[in-house]
Amino acid sequence: MTSIFHHHPGLVAYITCGDPDLDTSREVALAAIRAGADVIELGVPFSDPVADGPVIQRASERALKHGTTLSGVLDVARQIRQQSQATLIIFSYLNPILQFGLDKFCAAAKEAGANGALVTDLPIEEAGEYLKAMKAHNLAPVFLAAPTSTDDRLRAIGKYSRCFVYAISRTGITGARQELAGDARELVQRLRAYTKLPIAVGFGVSTPEQFAEVGTFADAAVIGSAIVQRIEQNPGREAAAVAEFLSSLIAAPQSRNGESREQGPGTSKQLATSN
Repeated sequence: MTSIFHHHPGLVAYITCGDPDLDTSREVALAAIRAGADVIELGVPFSDPVADGPVIQRASERALKHGTTLSGVLDVARQIRQQSQATLIIFSYLNPILQFGLDKFCAAAKEAGANGALVTDLPIEEAGEYLKAMKAHNLAPVFLAAPTSTDDRLRAIGKYSRCFVYAISRTGITGARQELAGDARELVQRLRAYTKLPIAVGFGVSTPEQFAEVGTFADAAVIGSAIVQRIEQNPGREAAAVAEFLSSLIAAPQSRNGESREQGPGTSKQLATSN
């Protein structure tokens, strides 16, 4: 299996699409790719983002106020795909997908050039129809694993995930933290027994030191709230601010390990069929 992560640690960048507008979201995503992101998670704003902290909640509110829809997010994916082969994951709650239509969503996501999807509030035990639709359109389902997940759930996540597994570093909501929870390392070790897929750790990774620390036990780090916060704090120069921030993260393990981390896009191939 060829990993989607071309550097170590790999970088998954999350943005809330439509904050402040869809054109800016596209430019931020492309800037993140140029800065070294291997995967872009295109967040679909939702009115009740229960798993998200205040930073992403505010971003969702702004995006919805501007009329952002799932169709608009898919348009952003299409525009990014015209310029990059980086891996694109549609990151959504289940309700917008059901409103759109499950099979219609999978067909539209594939047509737009997305590689897969992560449905944050869809448990693996209830994902049968979703998995069938994703497989029919050769899309990669990405599932969340938490420190509280049972071994049976981790086994199922390992079996049905494609592309990578998203390991939540702690229970609770998203948001930057001063230090990573110790549960993250143990969760990654548990997941290794059930999957050979790359494992990306998220929820709270926001500093160069944390990014480098994740690289000591996982394949990649997911950066979300820290990116969305920089978009919020830098009106008019969102893409540049995000690129500068991600470059600062990437420099830490590079200088520590003396390794070269090439700049540029990852690859979108291989995703849905690997395990």
